[in-house]
Amino acid sequence: MPMLLMQFQDPYRRAVTNPELDTVLHSLRRLTERGNYGNLPTQVLEIFLYVASHEGCHKPAMEEDLGMSSASGSRNSDYLCKTARYKRAGLDLITKEDDPDNRRRMILRLTPSGIRLKNDLLKDIYGISPNSQLQETPKDL
Repeated sequence: MPMLLMQFQDPYRRAVTNPELDTVLHSLRRLTERGNYGNLPTQVLEIFLYVASHEGCHKPAMEEDLGMSSASGSRNSDYLCKTARYKRAGLDLITKEDDPDNRRRMILRLTPSGIRLKNDLLKDIYGISPNSQLQETPKDL
């Protein structure tokens, strides 16, 4: 009986002490929930945020800026594409396109689903409405 009584006297503490960081946490959860079993590796998260903030970037630039090897950049960016490695379903958040100026380089762009997620994150964190500054343009699609 004392143990049962103790549970009611000592509830879990959940009070939010920093609403700004709580908002960031919820935004990160929005991203990680898309991964397998609610897990999204940090490097995959970094790549999505990099592409969202550097639309149309070259894959080697992303790898260099994030400190990734070419193999790691390929593997983790594949996870964000429509079809991931070994023909498994990916998250369909980015595309990889051949650079017309140098066919050995890839250009990374957000898909319409990736643009929606980017807009949702900006709305969560900054309260920016997707209908204001964040409209999808034909270039983005």
